Amino acid sequence: MAAHRVAVIGLGYFSQFHLRAWQAIEQTELIAICDQDEAKLQYWSGKLGVTAFANATDMLDAIQPDIVDIVAPPPAHLPIIEQAVLTSKLMICQKPFCRNLDEAEAAIDAANHADCPLIVHENFRFQPWHREIKRQLNAGLLGRVYQAHFSLRPGDGRGKDAYLNRQPSFQKMQRFLIHETGVHLVDLFRWMFGDIRSVFANLRQLNPAIAGEDAGLLLMEHTGGTQTVFDGNRLADHVSDNPRRTMGELVIEGEHGTLRLDGYGKLHFRRFGEAADVGIPIENSVDEDAFGGGCVEALCRHAVSALDGQAALENPASDYVEVMRAVEAAYRSNEEGKKILLS
Repeated sequence: MAAHRVAVIGLGYFSQFHLRAWQAIEQTELIAICDQDEAKLQYWSGKLGVTAFANATDMLDAIQPDIVDIVAPPPAHLPIIEQAVLTSKLMICQKPFCRNLDEAEAAIDAANHADCPLIVHENFRFQPWHREIKRQLNAGLLGRVYQAHFSLRPGDGRGKDAYLNRQPSFQKMQRFLIHETGVHLVDLFRWMFGDIRSVFANLRQLNPAIAGEDAGLLLMEHTGGTQTVFDGNRLADHVSDNPRRTMGELVIEGEHGTLRLDGYGKLHFRRFGEAADVGIPIENSVDEDAFGGGCVEALCRHAVSALDGQAALENPASDYVEVMRAVEAAYRSNEEGKKILLS
Protein backbone atom coordinates (compact mmCIF):
# COMPACT_ATOMS: atom_id res chain seq x y z
CA MET A 1 0.00 0.00 0.00
CA ALA A 2 1.35 3.45 -0.94
CA ALA A 3 2.20 5.70 1.99
CA HIS A 4 -0.10 8.59 2.79
CA ARG A 5 1.60 11.82 1.68
CA VAL A 6 1.78 14.36 4.49
CA ALA A 7 2.32 18.13 4.47
CA VAL A 8 2.90 20.16 7.63
CA ILE A 9 1.96 23.84 7.64
CA GLY A 10 3.56 25.95 10.37
CA LEU A 11 7.02 25.47 11.86
CA GLY A 12 6.71 27.06 15.29
CA TYR A 13 8.08 25.50 18.48
CA PHE A 14 5.58 22.64 18.72
CA SER A 15 5.91 21.58 15.08
CA GLN A 16 9.06 19.60 15.93
CA PHE A 17 6.89 16.98 17.63
CA HIS A 18 4.60 16.75 14.60
CA LEU A 19 7.52 16.39 12.19
CA ARG A 20 9.10 13.68 14.32
CA ALA A 21 5.79 11.82 14.55
CA TRP A 22 5.17 11.73 10.81
CA GLN A 23 8.68 10.45 10.18
CA ALA A 24 8.12 7.61 12.64
CA ILE A 25 4.84 6.36 11.16
CA GLU A 26 5.40 3.68 8.55
CA GLN A 27 2.16 4.36 6.66
CA THR A 28 3.04 8.00 6.00
CA GLU A 29 5.61 9.97 4.04
CA LEU A 30 6.37 13.57 5.00
CA ILE A 31 6.76 15.28 1.63
CA ALA A 32 6.44 19.03 2.28
CA ILE A 33 6.61 21.75 4.91
CA CYS A 34 5.38 25.33 4.85
CA ASP A 35 6.13 28.49 6.82
CA GLN A 36 6.64 32.18 6.14
CA ASP A 37 9.91 32.16 8.10
CA GLU A 38 12.72 31.49 5.61
CA ALA A 39 15.22 30.47 8.30
CA LYS A 40 12.88 27.82 9.66
CA LEU A 41 12.15 26.54 6.15
CA GLN A 42 15.83 26.19 5.33
CA TYR A 43 16.62 24.50 8.62
CA TRP A 44 13.86 21.87 8.49
CA SER A 45 14.01 21.22 4.75
CA GLY A 46 17.73 20.60 5.07
CA LYS A 47 17.30 18.41 8.12
CA LEU A 48 14.40 16.36 6.74
CA GLY A 49 15.06 16.46 3.01
CA VAL A 50 11.56 17.61 2.11
CA THR A 51 10.21 20.28 -0.23
CA ALA A 52 9.73 23.70 1.37
CA PHE A 53 7.07 26.29 0.59
CA ALA A 54 6.63 29.82 1.92
CA ASN A 55 2.96 29.93 0.93
CA ALA A 56 0.30 27.40 1.89
CA THR A 57 -1.79 28.00 -1.21
CA ASP A 58 1.18 27.32 -3.47
CA MET A 59 2.01 24.15 -1.57
CA LEU A 60 -1.51 22.75 -1.67
CA ASP A 61 -1.84 23.51 -5.37
CA ALA A 62 1.52 21.96 -6.19
CA ILE A 63 1.47 18.69 -4.25
CA GLN A 64 -2.14 18.01 -3.13
CA PRO A 65 -1.15 16.01 -0.02
CA ASP A 66 -3.30 13.22 1.40
CA ILE A 67 -2.94 14.51 4.97
CA VAL A 68 -2.64 18.19 5.84
CA ASP A 69 -1.34 18.85 9.35
CA ILE A 70 -1.97 22.48 10.33
CA VAL A 71 0.37 23.73 13.07
CA ALA A 72 0.00 27.38 12.02
CA PRO A 73 -1.58 30.05 14.31
CA PRO A 74 -5.41 30.27 14.54
CA PRO A 75 -5.86 33.15 12.03
CA ALA A 76 -4.55 30.86 9.29
CA HIS A 77 -6.78 27.88 10.09
CA LEU A 78 -9.98 28.68 8.20
CA PRO A 79 -8.45 29.76 4.85
CA ILE A 80 -6.10 26.75 4.83
CA ILE A 81 -8.92 24.34 5.65
CA GLU A 82 -11.21 25.82 2.99
CA GLN A 83 -8.55 25.10 0.36
CA ALA A 84 -7.18 21.84 1.74
CA VAL A 85 -10.57 20.11 1.83
CA LEU A 86 -10.74 20.25 -1.95
CA THR A 87 -7.97 17.69 -2.47
CA SER A 88 -6.87 16.13 0.83
CA LYS A 89 -8.19 12.97 2.48
CA LEU A 90 -7.70 14.09 6.09
CA MET A 91 -6.96 17.36 7.89
CA ILE A 92 -5.53 17.77 11.38
CA CYS A 93 -5.55 21.20 13.00
CA GLN A 94 -3.76 22.33 16.13
CA LYS A 95 -5.52 24.06 18.99
CA PRO A 96 -6.58 26.74 19.75
CA PHE A 97 -8.85 25.84 16.84
CA CYS A 98 -9.58 28.88 14.65
CA ARG A 99 -10.07 32.34 16.15
CA ASN A 100 -13.63 31.87 17.37
CA LEU A 101 -16.67 29.63 17.19
CA ASP A 102 -17.98 31.21 13.99
CA GLU A 103 -14.75 30.41 12.15
CA ALA A 104 -14.64 26.93 13.64
CA GLU A 105 -18.16 26.18 12.44
CA ALA A 106 -17.33 27.56 8.98
CA ALA A 107 -14.30 25.25 8.83
CA ILE A 108 -16.43 22.28 9.86
CA ASP A 109 -19.05 23.13 7.24
CA ALA A 110 -16.36 23.27 4.55
CA ALA A 111 -14.99 19.89 5.62
CA ASN A 112 -18.43 18.31 5.78
CA HIS A 113 -19.39 19.67 2.35
CA ALA A 114 -16.22 18.17 0.85
CA ASP A 115 -16.62 14.93 2.85
CA CYS A 116 -13.09 15.40 4.19
CA PRO A 117 -12.49 14.40 7.84
CA LEU A 118 -11.26 17.27 10.03
CA ILE A 119 -9.91 16.62 13.52
CA VAL A 120 -8.40 18.85 16.17
CA HIS A 121 -4.93 18.00 17.45
CA GLU A 122 -5.98 17.64 21.10
CA ASN A 123 -3.16 15.46 22.37
CA PHE A 124 -3.59 15.27 26.17
CA ARG A 125 -6.12 12.46 25.77
CA PHE A 126 -3.44 10.53 23.87
CA GLN A 127 -0.86 10.72 26.65
CA PRO A 128 -0.20 7.11 27.75
CA TRP A 129 -1.14 7.66 31.40
CA HIS A 130 -4.43 9.27 30.40
CA ARG A 131 -5.20 6.38 28.04
CA GLU A 132 -4.62 4.00 30.96
CA ILE A 133 -6.84 6.06 33.25
CA LYS A 134 -9.63 5.91 30.68
CA ARG A 135 -9.22 2.13 30.43
CA GLN A 136 -9.41 1.79 34.21
CA LEU A 137 -12.51 4.00 34.40
CA ASN A 138 -14.21 1.96 31.67
CA ALA A 139 -13.31 -1.24 33.55
CA GLY A 140 -14.98 0.08 36.72
CA LEU A 141 -11.88 0.42 38.91
CA LEU A 142 -13.35 3.40 40.76
CA GLY A 143 -17.02 2.56 40.43
CA ARG A 144 -19.08 5.72 40.53
CA VAL A 145 -16.72 8.67 40.06
CA TYR A 146 -17.38 11.53 42.45
CA GLN A 147 -14.83 14.11 41.37
CA ALA A 148 -11.50 14.75 39.67
CA HIS A 149 -8.91 17.45 40.30
CA PHE A 150 -5.99 18.37 38.04
CA SER A 151 -3.32 20.71 39.43
CA LEU A 152 -1.43 22.30 36.53
CA ARG A 153 2.00 23.28 37.87
CA PRO A 154 4.61 23.59 35.06
CA GLY A 155 6.54 26.34 36.89
CA ASP A 156 7.48 28.08 33.63
CA GLY A 157 5.61 31.36 34.06
CA ARG A 158 7.87 33.40 36.33
CA GLY A 159 9.56 36.71 35.60
CA LYS A 160 9.72 39.09 32.65
CA ASP A 161 11.25 36.41 30.39
CA ALA A 162 8.51 33.85 30.99
CA TYR A 163 7.87 31.66 27.90
CA LEU A 164 10.25 33.66 25.68
CA ASN A 165 12.70 30.80 25.17
CA ARG A 166 10.02 28.42 23.91
CA GLN A 167 6.69 29.99 22.96
CA PRO A 168 6.96 33.81 23.17
CA SER A 169 3.44 34.29 21.79
CA PHE A 170 2.19 33.20 25.22
CA GLN A 171 3.17 36.61 26.62
CA LYS A 172 0.80 38.48 24.30
CA MET A 173 -2.30 36.29 24.60
CA GLN A 174 -5.21 38.26 26.09
CA ARG A 175 -6.72 34.91 27.02
CA PHE A 176 -4.05 32.49 28.15
CA LEU A 177 -4.51 29.94 30.94
CA ILE A 178 -7.87 28.52 29.86
CA HIS A 179 -7.77 29.34 26.13
CA GLU A 180 -4.29 27.93 25.52
CA THR A 181 -3.65 25.38 28.29
CA GLY A 182 -6.77 24.66 30.30
CA VAL A 183 -8.61 23.69 27.11
CA HIS A 184 -6.58 20.45 27.19
CA LEU A 185 -8.19 19.55 30.51
CA VAL A 186 -11.65 20.60 29.37
CA ASP A 187 -11.33 18.13 26.51
CA LEU A 188 -9.71 15.47 28.72
CA PHE A 189 -12.39 15.64 31.40
CA ARG A 190 -15.19 15.69 28.82
CA TRP A 191 -13.66 12.57 27.21
CA MET A 192 -13.37 10.82 30.57
CA PHE A 193 -16.60 11.88 32.27
CA GLY A 194 -19.06 12.98 29.61
CA ASP A 195 -20.60 16.22 28.41
CA ILE A 196 -20.23 19.37 30.50
CA ARG A 197 -23.40 20.72 32.03
CA SER A 198 -22.08 23.88 33.70
CA VAL A 199 -18.88 25.80 34.40
CA PHE A 200 -17.70 28.24 37.02
CA ALA A 201 -14.37 30.05 36.70
CA ASN A 202 -12.30 32.34 38.91
CA LEU A 203 -9.22 33.49 37.00
CA ARG A 204 -6.33 35.84 37.82
CA GLN A 205 -3.05 37.19 36.54
CA LEU A 206 0.05 36.68 38.69
CA ASN A 207 2.85 37.67 36.32
CA PRO A 208 2.51 41.30 35.13
CA ALA A 209 4.86 40.59 32.20
CA ILE A 210 2.11 38.76 30.30
CA ALA A 211 -1.19 39.97 28.91
CA GLY A 212 -3.56 37.22 30.02
CA GLU A 213 -4.48 35.15 33.05
CA ASP A 214 -1.94 32.60 34.29
CA ALA A 215 -3.69 31.15 37.35
CA GLY A 216 -7.19 30.23 38.42
CA LEU A 217 -9.84 27.62 39.06
CA LEU A 218 -12.35 26.13 36.64
CA LEU A 219 -15.11 23.95 38.13
CA MET A 220 -17.15 21.82 35.73
CA GLU A 221 -20.23 19.68 36.31
CA HIS A 222 -20.71 16.77 33.93
CA THR A 223 -24.03 15.32 32.87
CA GLY A 224 -23.20 12.01 34.56
CA GLY A 225 -22.85 13.71 37.95
CA THR A 226 -19.05 13.95 38.21
CA GLN A 227 -17.50 17.27 39.21
CA THR A 228 -14.08 18.19 37.82
CA VAL A 229 -11.65 20.94 38.78
CA PHE A 230 -8.91 22.43 36.67
CA ASP A 231 -6.62 24.17 39.15
CA GLY A 232 -4.01 26.03 37.12
CA ASN A 233 -0.97 28.01 38.23
CA ARG A 234 1.86 28.38 35.71
CA LEU A 235 4.19 29.96 38.25
CA ALA A 236 4.11 27.07 40.73
CA ASP A 237 5.73 23.66 40.20
CA HIS A 238 5.20 20.05 41.29
CA VAL A 239 7.38 17.09 42.22
CA SER A 240 8.94 15.76 39.02
CA ASP A 241 12.28 15.47 37.25
CA ASN A 242 10.51 16.95 34.19
CA PRO A 243 7.65 19.37 34.99
CA ARG A 244 6.45 19.23 31.36
CA ARG A 245 5.96 15.44 31.36
CA THR A 246 2.50 15.54 32.92
CA MET A 247 2.34 19.33 33.54
CA GLY A 248 0.92 18.57 36.98
CA GLU A 249 -0.91 15.98 39.06
CA LEU A 250 -4.35 14.40 38.73
CA VAL A 251 -6.51 12.88 41.48
CA ILE A 252 -9.78 11.04 40.71
CA GLU A 253 -12.01 9.94 43.61
CA GLY A 254 -14.77 7.36 43.38
CA GLU A 255 -16.78 4.94 45.44
CA HIS A 256 -14.09 2.20 45.29
CA GLY A 257 -11.08 4.40 46.00
CA THR A 258 -8.71 7.05 44.66
CA LEU A 259 -6.62 7.01 41.48
CA ARG A 260 -3.65 9.38 41.34
CA LEU A 261 -1.29 10.44 38.53
CA ASP A 262 2.01 11.86 39.77
CA GLY A 263 4.57 14.08 38.08
CA TYR A 264 6.63 11.12 36.92
CA GLY A 265 3.78 9.74 34.81
CA LYS A 266 3.05 6.95 37.32
CA LEU A 267 -0.42 5.82 38.40
CA HIS A 268 -1.34 4.88 41.97
CA PHE A 269 -4.60 3.38 43.27
CA ARG A 270 -5.66 3.39 46.93
CA ARG A 271 -8.70 1.31 47.70
CA PHE A 272 -11.32 2.92 49.91
CA GLY A 273 -10.64 2.28 53.58
CA GLU A 274 -7.02 1.23 53.07
CA ALA A 275 -3.84 3.18 53.90
CA ALA A 276 -1.46 1.97 51.19
CA ASP A 277 -1.73 2.40 47.45
CA VAL A 278 -0.60 0.12 44.63
CA GLY A 279 0.94 0.98 41.27
CA ILE A 280 -1.14 0.66 38.12
CA PRO A 281 0.98 -0.38 35.09
CA ILE A 282 0.50 1.61 31.91
CA GLU A 283 -0.37 -0.54 28.91
CA ASN A 284 0.71 1.90 26.19
CA SER A 285 4.41 2.53 25.65
CA VAL A 286 5.85 5.76 27.07
CA ASP A 287 8.37 7.77 25.03
CA GLU A 288 10.32 9.78 27.59
CA ASP A 289 12.11 11.73 24.86
CA ALA A 290 8.91 13.08 23.34
CA PHE A 291 6.34 15.58 24.57
CA GLY A 292 3.69 14.06 26.84
CA GLY A 293 5.07 10.55 26.66
CA GLY A 294 4.71 10.43 22.88
CA CYS A 295 1.14 11.72 22.63
CA VAL A 296 1.68 13.57 19.36
CA GLU A 297 2.75 10.43 17.53
CA ALA A 298 -0.06 8.48 19.21
CA LEU A 299 -2.63 10.99 17.95
CA CYS A 300 -1.17 10.93 14.43
CA ARG A 301 -1.16 7.12 14.40
CA HIS A 302 -4.79 7.13 15.49
CA ALA A 303 -5.67 9.51 12.64
CA VAL A 304 -3.93 7.29 10.09
CA SER A 305 -5.74 4.22 11.45
CA ALA A 306 -9.04 6.04 11.03
CA LEU A 307 -8.10 7.09 7.50
CA ASP A 308 -7.37 3.44 6.71
CA GLY A 309 -10.76 2.39 8.11
CA GLN A 310 -9.29 0.64 11.15
CA ALA A 311 -10.68 2.97 13.84
CA ALA A 312 -13.30 5.65 14.37
CA LEU A 313 -11.96 9.19 14.81
CA GLU A 314 -12.13 10.18 18.47
CA ASN A 315 -11.75 13.92 18.12
CA PRO A 316 -13.58 15.30 15.08
CA ALA A 317 -13.79 19.07 14.94
CA SER A 318 -17.58 18.85 14.88
CA ASP A 319 -17.42 17.46 18.44
CA TYR A 320 -14.60 19.73 19.59
CA VAL A 321 -16.77 22.84 19.27
CA GLU A 322 -18.44 21.74 22.53
CA VAL A 323 -15.06 22.11 24.22
CA MET A 324 -14.74 25.58 22.71
CA ARG A 325 -18.18 26.50 24.03
CA ALA A 326 -17.13 25.43 27.52
CA VAL A 327 -14.02 27.61 27.27
CA GLU A 328 -16.09 30.60 26.17
CA ALA A 329 -18.45 29.95 29.08
CA ALA A 330 -15.48 29.90 31.47
CA TYR A 331 -14.46 33.43 30.49
CA ARG A 332 -18.05 34.61 30.72
CA SER A 333 -18.31 33.04 34.17
CA ASN A 334 -15.17 34.81 35.31
CA GLU A 335 -16.45 38.15 34.02
CA GLU A 336 -19.93 37.78 35.49
CA GLY A 337 -18.97 35.98 38.70
CA LYS A 338 -21.53 33.22 38.33
CA LYS A 339 -22.02 29.64 37.15
CA ILE A 340 -22.84 29.32 33.46
CA LEU A 341 -25.16 26.55 32.25
CA LEU A 342 -24.40 24.94 28.90
CA SER A 343 -27.24 23.82 26.66
